[in-house]
Amino acid sequence: MSDATLHATSQNPDDFAVQIADQVESFLVAVTEVAKGDEPGSTVPFLLLEVSQLLLAGGRLGAHEDFVPDERYEPDLGPEPDVDELRENLARLLDPVDVYSEVFDPYAPSKAPVPARISDDIADLITDLRHGMAHYRAGRTTEALWWWQFSYFSNWGPTASAVLRALQSVLIHVRLDQPLEELDGLDTDQEPMGDDLLEREAGRVMEEEIGTPLGIRQVQ
Repeated sequence: MSDATLHATSQNPDDFAVQIADQVESFLVAVTEVAKGDEPGSTVPFLLLEVSQLLLAGGRLGAHEDFVPDERYEPDLGPEPDVDELRENLARLLDPVDVYSEVFDPYAPSKAPVPARISDDIADLITDLRHGMAHYRAGRTTEALWWWQFSYFSNWGPTASAVLRALQSVLIHVRLDQPLEELDGLDTDQEPMGDDLLEREAGRVMEEEIGTPLGIRQVQ
């Protein structure tokens, strides 16, 4: 299925696969446009909106019965498209709020927060979603739905949820005029750290220093 036929009028717009593919494609297109940096002041709000809408598709996939691919082995799709440029552009646009801390499993006791990057996580989302879209465009609809559902549970669902919380936190701190703690010097190459060390690494950054560069708080 080519790009030209992805939204062909012969397709039933009420079909579950068509709706999921539309939501996935909308996310891919929108985030690619955001990463171009034409409206840097709207990066955080736009990403918040797009990730929220993507998670709606994920929730529908998660609630659906398991999809079973038509073939036993997944067809070879060739090399994955490069996402390094998108990742680097997002990292530049999101500085200085790109790095955040996340607990991967809220039901696992005594798990310390680990550092992550919004730009890395969104690039991972793009990779997972493009993989399924390649199957969909090739006409392998069941394979696409299986991949999107499987990777929702195994990777992009939890990742998108973590990114959503991070983006929400940025806007909450700015809109409510609350100081935002920056993970000063913390990087994703470091090992997971306990609460005490994480607190020592964190620096205080006033909302003006975060909101104004991102265009989500106007200078008084």
